[in-house]
Amino acid sequence: MPAIHKLPEVLINQIAAGEVVERPASVLKELMENSLDAGSQSIEVQLMQGGVKQLRISDDGCGIDKDDLALALERHATSKIATLEDLEAVGTMGFRGEALAAIASVARTRITSRATGAEHAWRVTEREREPAPAALNTGTVVEVEDLYYNTPARRKFLKSDSTEYGHCDDVFRRVALARPSIGFQISHHGRVNMRLAAGDTERRTREILGDDFMAQARPLLAEAGPLRLSGYVSLPAYARSNRDAQYFYVNGRFVRDKLIQHALREAYADILHGSRHPAFALFLDMDPAGVDVNVHPAKTEVRFREGRAIHQFVFHAVTHTLASPVQAAVIAPVGTALRYFGPTEQTALAVEEPGTFAYTRTDGFARTLPIQGFAPTPFEPRHEASQRPPSLDALSNLSSRFNSAQYAPQGLPQTTQGAPLGYAIAQLHGVYVLAQNEAGLVLVDMHAAHERILYEQLKAVLDGTPGVQRLLIPAVFNASKMEMATAEEQADVLMRMGFDVAPAGPSELAARSVPALLARANTADLLRALLAELRDFPASEVIAARRNELLATMACHGAVRANRQLTIPEMNALLRDMEATERADQCNHGRPTWVQLTMNDLDKLFMRGQ
Repeated sequence: MPAIHKLPEVLINQIAAGEVVERPASVLKELMENSLDAGSQSIEVQLMQGGVKQLRISDDGCGIDKDDLALALERHATSKIATLEDLEAVGTMGFRGEALAAIASVARTRITSRATGAEHAWRVTEREREPAPAALNTGTVVEVEDLYYNTPARRKFLKSDSTEYGHCDDVFRRVALARPSIGFQISHHGRVNMRLAAGDTERRTREILGDDFMAQARPLLAEAGPLRLSGYVSLPAYARSNRDAQYFYVNGRFVRDKLIQHALREAYADILHGSRHPAFALFLDMDPAGVDVNVHPAKTEVRFREGRAIHQFVFHAVTHTLASPVQAAVIAPVGTALRYFGPTEQTALAVEEPGTFAYTRTDGFARTLPIQGFAPTPFEPRHEASQRPPSLDALSNLSSRFNSAQYAPQGLPQTTQGAPLGYAIAQLHGVYVLAQNEAGLVLVDMHAAHERILYEQLKAVLDGTPGVQRLLIPAVFNASKMEMATAEEQADVLMRMGFDVAPAGPSELAARSVPALLARANTADLLRALLAELRDFPASEVIAARRNELLATMACHGAVRANRQLTIPEMNALLRDMEATERADQCNHGRPTWVQLTMNDLDKLFMRGQ
């Protein structure tokens, strides 16, 4: 066994660099965060060969004093914390004092800085630690060249220039999204690829995630004590095949936290299935003492001191935003008063620009947002009772309601302002409902819409005593041996769901009652589908965990089928239920249940006015 000896300082820094400096994007992240901590209002990034040949960052921050420049390249030298108490409530992006020393150990590094009030700038390099006079108007310029020039084994792990630039671009976007009040610019080989002027969160989100995201996103704002969550969450129609449009920040720091990811997955569980992923840009603000950012050198992992409370806060805030009932895209006249019933009440005023309006939140902060998701409504007090789950009595069988004309007169009303989805005018091929509202034409997938309505109603009543429809003549159907056995083993579970099922012969089952909401469904098909689900997951605790999947199966079989002809009153009943149902914008599988074609859209199809 060799004798124990102390490692040289250069080797110590290079070991640290293996954790901090994975690739050029890691360097960019650390240096941009330093610029933010310096109070910069403008940050410019210049790259050569994906940042491997050269990475240059200039800012207009407070700069570094001459006497501190040499220390800046030393390990564990920082101006951001001094005590353990500081570490436990970090409010800056950087704090370890490792990044610059690690970068300087594996790349040619030069720092030029002019502190506020200094007569001129000073410069140091990884070799020449004694400051030398330099020319610079303001702020700091950090130049990093020939990354891993002295550790060729590490350099071999770097990818192509385009790949490395892609990683740098991702980091640039993450940092820029969190600081909309700061101007950013990034260029590659002298060509400017993105220039972001200082603005507000809505503008910066649109610049980073695009118009398509904003058109399918809902604004979110929720507060609970010291916690505040704001930003945008996408509707399922914008679901993606990967997680490249997921941005979550804690006190302005981009993080990938398992607890937060789980809360978001659960919030989308009812409306997004399969391998699709939601898109979002969310900002959680909280007391820095409530989160530990000293978990990983890259600082993208955090640990919450009250993890359960954070999980529930994020889950409920996102769920509430996504669950708000249907609000059609209304083209309101200029000056129309609008109100959005979202996580917080918001009062708005329509403006000249088509499809947008300006609104002022209760905190006095003004914004301009797409008009999608808002509808004209009189200024009336909001009754909290309207937000409670509907009672069992209120959840009468939708099919029976279809047979009455209690919701709308036979003729189309003169105005549809009180009905965001308007009133039915026809049915297309037994699949789609066509309705007319203030904006134009609404197309509804009647099966998908009814499926969502039944699903939400079943969830609301299952925790209590479900309404049961006794069958005058039991529904008898053939069953396999496995289905017979499953029905016997899971009789209690089926009874809790409203099904009274018993053997009627050696290979027959008889259903004597079904849930009232599903009285019009094909009982045999519905029970076969449920028994298949229960057969694969026989344990009661697993069944409880798969409650929503079972209810989704029931709703799918109970929803109106294609080619069923509906009357105008039945179609209007469906529209009214959609407007009153949470998450009615999409079916249980994440597909949209309705789309709006405005008069402008229709005019374009026929080239009217062109």
